[in-house]
Amino acid sequence: MNKEQTENTAAENQETLENNVAEESTPSVELSPLEKAEAELNELKDQHRRLYAEFDNFRKRSMKERMELIKTAGSDTIIALLPVLDDFDRALKALETVEAGPLKDGVLLIHHKLSSVLSQKGLKAMETIGAEFDTDLHEAVTNIPAGEENAGKVVDELEKGYLLNEKVIRYAKVVVGS
Repeated sequence: MNKEQTENTAAENQETLENNVAEESTPSVELSPLEKAEAELNELKDQHRRLYAEFDNFRKRSMKERMELIKTAGSDTIIALLPVLDDFDRALKALETVEAGPLKDGVLLIHHKLSSVLSQKGLKAMETIGAEFDTDLHEAVTNIPAGEENAGKVVDELEKGYLLNEKVIRYAKVVVGS
């Protein structure tokens, strides 16, 4: 084949392709105006359903994101209050040796109010002593020999860990038995 024949064959192939595409896009059977209108109506209904479903999914996703934001909106403030709660816990331990009086009662009252307000907001202290060591909840500070029964378990807690709405906001600093 020479160059001229190759060009003619390519041009013929192009024409055939264009004719096939034109035949496929135009139906061989003419539709009546009523059938055309019904087809258009069905297409518009389908578009409407798809658009409505897309909007409904967007609305649900936005509502879910908003609820997540509301749940964690005060997390910075709660995290900032955790050292205050730790100080109250230390004060209560120090006041265990003191006999009842207005000072002890006041500290107990304030601790109880602060704890109850934070728990209403979703704060929960982790129970760690005696539990299996879990890297998702605990931060091991050190290991100590504790015998077979306490191997891999939390023996002591140096700093409490907290969950906010079932999400860890502070890992418990613990001593693990080995």
